[in-house]
This record gives sequence, structure tokens and C-alpha cells, in this order.
Amino acid sequence: MSGPSPDITELLLAWNMGDDRALDRLMPLVHAELHRLAHHYIAGERPGHPLQTTALVNEAYLRLIDSSRVRWQNRAHFFAVSAQLMRRILVDAARARHKLKRGSGAIQVALDEAAVIAHEPSADLVALDEALKTLAAFDERKSKVVELRFFGGLSVEETAEVLKVSAVTVMRDWGLAKAWLLRELERK
Repeated sequence: MSGPSPDITELLLAWNMGDDRALDRLMPLVHAELHRLAHHYIAGERPGHPLQTTALVNEAYLRLIDSSRVRWQNRAHFFAVSAQLMRRILVDAARARHKLKRGSGAIQVALDEAAVIAHEPSADLVALDEALKTLAAFDERKSKVVELRFFGGLSVEETAEVLKVSAVTVMRDWGLAKAWLLRELERK
């Protein structure tokens, strides 16, 4: 019988300190959650999207192990960064395909009722990314709340932990950011 599984935060901190064995022990523990995040993103893509869930997880994994500059705080921070990387990978792929098609149909991402950002069943991923960058220019925290909640799938409490604010602040920022993004996306 094996002992208790190691804590993700402990492994992240050990990895920060240069323990490569910690990374080897960490990846199997986080793989299922990374796969769930990737599946969530890919499920929102149009049919026939060239990136598969496993490919997105692998690309994110490669970027994560190359991110030696990140000083991991805890589990929530790790998954927040992972979600941000997956978003960037998908947006980069969308922009590359958009260039190839010379302006024809951009990639669509479904925004479900739990994370309503637009009244439409889907919104353009590139437009959403640009709207989030605009939001970040004048209110970075609200942009981070959307990124962590919508793209990262973090709970209110996990988001509050990553941002070092209260859950009430996260809920207020989440509501205001959704309303602002809705207005911004409807303009486009």
C-alpha cells in the first residue's frame, strides 16, 4: 500500500526550489485537471477544430515546464497559469487560422449560461481575448477574475485565493466584468 499522495502545493514549491523529481511526481496528479480544462475549451470550439484535447494539454505542459520564472504559490495559482496558457494557445491558433483564411469565419467558443458573457450562444475567441486585454488596461483585477473563473474554471474561493482578495470582491468583480464584456462584445 502506498502512502498518502503528496500535496500539489508542496510539489510546486519543491519544483520552485529546483527539484526536478517534484515535477515528475506533480504531473500525474494534475494531468486529469489539465485534461478537464482542455476538454472544456475544445468542446467550445467549432466542429473540426484542428487542436485535440490531448494536443492542447501537451502544448500547455511543454510551456509549463519551460516556465522556470514562475514562482508557484499554490494549486490554484498553478491551474490559473495553466488556464491562461491554454487560452493563449487557442487564441494564437485562432489568429493563425484567421490569417490563413484572410478574414473569413473566426473560431467560435461557446459561453454557457453559468459564465454568461454574451447573449449569443457563442462569441469569437479573438474578440473575447481583445476585450479582456482592453478590460485589463483599465482594471486588471476584473480581467484576471474572468480569466480565472471562465477560462480557468476556478471557484470563487480559489479565485479569491489566487488574487489575494475576498470572495465578495471576486463576486462583485465577476458581475461587473461580465456586464462590461457583454457590452463590449455586442459592439463588435
